[in-house]
Amino acid sequence: MRMRIAGLMVALLLAAVPAAAQTPGVTDSEIVIGITTPLSGPAAAWGTTALGAEAWAKYVNAQGGVHGRKLRVMMRDDGYNPGRAVANVNELKGQVFALVGLLGSAVLNANKDNIADAKLPVIWPYGNPQIFAKQPREKVRGVFMVYPDYGDEAEFLVGQAQKLEKAKKVAVFFQNDDYGKGGLEGARRGAAKFGVTLAAEVAYEVADRELGTHALKLKESGADAIVIYSTATHGAGVIKEMAKAGYRPKIFASFPLGDRHVMFRLLGELWEGAYYNVTGAVPGEPEADRVIDIIVKQEPKLKGRESFALAGVAGMVATVEGLTRAGKNLTRDSFVEAMETIKDWSPEGLTGKITWGPNRRHGLNPIRMMRAGKAAGATFTPLTGYQPFPSHF
Repeated sequence: MRMRIAGLMVALLLAAVPAAAQTPGVTDSEIVIGITTPLSGPAAAWGTTALGAEAWAKYVNAQGGVHGRKLRVMMRDDGYNPGRAVANVNELKGQVFALVGLLGSAVLNANKDNIADAKLPVIWPYGNPQIFAKQPREKVRGVFMVYPDYGDEAEFLVGQAQKLEKAKKVAVFFQNDDYGKGGLEGARRGAAKFGVTLAAEVAYEVADRELGTHALKLKESGADAIVIYSTATHGAGVIKEMAKAGYRPKIFASFPLGDRHVMFRLLGELWEGAYYNVTGAVPGEPEADRVIDIIVKQEPKLKGRESFALAGVAGMVATVEGLTRAGKNLTRDSFVEAMETIKDWSPEGLTGKITWGPNRRHGLNPIRMMRAGKAAGATFTPLTGYQPFPSHF
């Protein structure tokens, strides 16, 4: 009898403990958000997404936080290295409520089982959606993604090369991992669909620094247009090497090269006339400029790095929306259920309409095409609206 009474008292005490006390990264006064991102290395430009997310968290805190709790960001540099990213996630998963902006297809692939086993919510990961689409449904319960499918995008890029520039031969310069191979697969589909010859498939490794040989292979292919799936650094590098070799094909770049300020800074006039995709509003558009004004006040060093920063802001806005809907009694389960109620919604107008739900975790598959104008002023022209690609999981 005494043991039963003791057991009942323990149960009552546990029931009286606030959910926040039992949820990693949540206290009465704060919510801890984890970020691992490339702040250094070959993809460091993309690390600006994390700085944008952090700046928006500071802005939310200045407005009073979420249900009385302030957001605290724990950020780690992974250098775009999957092994370092796994180590960072292992360090963070017991200390943070959720991860925001996990970046890189190889990084996602390395961590997909890790985050599932930890039941760690992952909001707005940047990488090939097929990584999660191939996972069992129960393993993506905490994943809320808004990201273009590389295959869909590359098929579209090849079609645009044929439509806009009458390209008959297209070559692909791609990163030799899940990112680049996804683009390559889509380019092959596009070539078959649009009657274009795929003249060359030129891979590079993330560690590569000398790209002259790659540029010569592309030139020897005789391609009218080059589809690029690379980091901004490697994309700029191969374009420079092609120009040195007297080869100036039309450029059709995947959206990770969509920060025109970065690309003009790297390439100057060599970026003029390039076609490239973006995933949302860009500097110079009203929705983007309003948010940029907010985040640059929070973090002045984002000036000149606004495009990638906006992508990070969108992920943090989505996280805050879920936290707000989950209410004061915050748990990972209540957060997931709250995120599932988001329908036809856009974070501060920065993207097309997002819908998540119990059977939908790929909330939007967003691409629209731009063309770079003059280097002076880093001008651009929008060419399409958001393309109606399907959700994949």
